[in-house]
Amino acid sequence: MLDIPSISAMVAAIGVIIGVVLTVLQLRDIAKTRHTELIMRLYSTYGSNEFREAIIKVMNLQFEDYEDYVKKYGAWFSDEPAHKAMAMVGMFFEGLGILLDEKLIDASLTYKLFSTPIRLFWAKFKPLAEGLRKEFNDPTVFENCEYLYNEMQKREQQATKIQ
Repeated sequence: MLDIPSISAMVAAIGVIIGVVLTVLQLRDIAKTRHTELIMRLYSTYGSNEFREAIIKVMNLQFEDYEDYVKKYGAWFSDEPAHKAMAMVGMFFEGLGILLDEKLIDASLTYKLFSTPIRLFWAKFKPLAEGLRKEFNDPTVFENCEYLYNEMQKREQQATKIQ
């Protein structure tokens, strides 16, 4: 038979288990909330006047390849306004790619918020990234920006299959 101390010990053990489960669920919720807050802060940066002006400037640049870009707008490390805009937008998407790769932001939410600008930017920026990789003999230049683009393409293909 069960005596009062045994029942008391079982109730205490069940209470501890329930407490642990609730704590784990709460920690998951906190992590998800932090990831959501981070992506929304990034989205706020994306929506800022300064960023919007930069991305408009980037999308209006006309060049065929890296050499043509350098000829028209100067070297990558120049003080040219076109370069500043290109660097600002490129670094933003590079950072977004790092966060996505490290699973610090949600891929689905990133796709919903940024897929079109990422696709349009990478189409414009890819020749520059390839040229910079050759110039600096470094295949990692803007690799996270490319990773971001590739991940968004995968999501796009999945979305197309579902429809």
